[in-house]
Formats: sequence, structure tokens, C-alpha cells
Amino acid sequence: MALTAGLTRMALVLYSHPFASYCWKVLIALYENGTPFEYRMVDEPRNFAELAARWPMKKFPLLVAGDETLVESSVIIEYLQLRHPGPVRFIPDQSAAALQARFMDRCFDNYFMTPMQKVVGDALRAAKVRDAFGVSEARGQLGQAYAWLESLLAGRMWAIGERFTLADCAAAPALFYADWAHAIGREFPQLRAYRERLLARPSIARVVDEARPYRKLFPLGAPERD
Repeated sequence: MALTAGLTRMALVLYSHPFASYCWKVLIALYENGTPFEYRMVDEPRNFAELAARWPMKKFPLLVAGDETLVESSVIIEYLQLRHPGPVRFIPDQSAAALQARFMDRCFDNYFMTPMQKVVGDALRAAKVRDAFGVSEARGQLGQAYAWLESLLAGRMWAIGERFTLADCAAAPALFYADWAHAIGREFPQLRAYRERLLARPSIARVVDEARPYRKLFPLGAPERD
């Protein structure tokens, strides 16, 4: 998986895991533009120790570019556009469109990814400390988010229109796992079709395939699809 041929020129090292949703965001951006990088799996103790030494919060993805350390998936993608640009521009040059892409990115992280992680995370707890109220609330939030996005997507190919952007990098993992945690019903045909378009895009199909060996880690049980 490591693209070592271009490492000297590009000097990019990504600490990541194939099954981690926020790592998908950055991997999609890297794959979209064919950006060379070295992949360091965080489930290897040495790599995780390196990550922890650079970022005390011990969260990933984390990108190292020479003497620079970048954390937070949205920031990493903006950094890649600034320092390692390619044909796909994740933040549009037009200020209004750029704001829309950033807004939708935050929506996918906050209103889809966060409640999804609440549902999934609760399933990892011992039964006696589970938060049934919190899970019910998170499922309600996902339902509200699905309904909002359903109306917004009418007439759109991608999250903000005809261009694939940062927002779609965020949407792919958010909707992939959200549907596993709280199924997107047939009453949301626009949303279901958008999710299908995302999963058919080569960069996203690649991250989905790379994550397949880890599906047993999904605590709610991975469905026999996708």
C-alpha cells in the first residue's frame, strides 16, 4: 500500500487505519489525485508510538510532511490542496462555493458521523454501562439529518452540486457507516442514490475494499452488502 517511489519527492507519511471513518476522508483525497505517500498502520505498536509522540491526543489520521505534522482530516485535505495539488480541487476557488464545501464537510462530521459513532461506540460497552437514552437520541438525530439531506440533494450530483469536493470526502465514510448503524430507509431515495454514487467512485471503492478484512470489528455486525 505504501507508495515509496515518490516518497523522497513528496515526503508524505500517513498514520492511519483502513477501517477508521475519519481516515477514509484523507485516503479518498489522496487517491483522488494519485498523491504518493507512505502508509503507516496505527495497529502496529511502533507506528502508534510514533503517532503518540507527535500528537498527545493519539487520534488519527495524522500526516507528516517533512518537519510538519498535520492533524484533523479536514485540515489535512486543505493542506494537500495547498502543498500537493492535483486535478481534483477539494476546496473550490470561488469563495461562496468554498464556504458551502466547508459547511457540508462540518455537517457530515457533526450531524452524521458523531451520532453514528455514539450508536456504534455504545455497542462496545459492557451491557451494564450502556446508554440507551443516548443511543435513542443519536438515532433520532440521524433521522433528522437524513430528512434534511434528502431535500437538499434534489438535483445535485455531489454534496454541493456538480463538483466532487471536501464535502464528498466527508460524506462517504459518514453515510457508509451511518447506514450500517441506522439504516437509510426507502423514504430517502435521493440520499440512497447519493450514497450509491459515492460508493461507485473509484477512490471510495478503493477505501471500501481496503477495509473489508476489518469488517468483523464492527460491533453491530457488518451487513451482507456494500
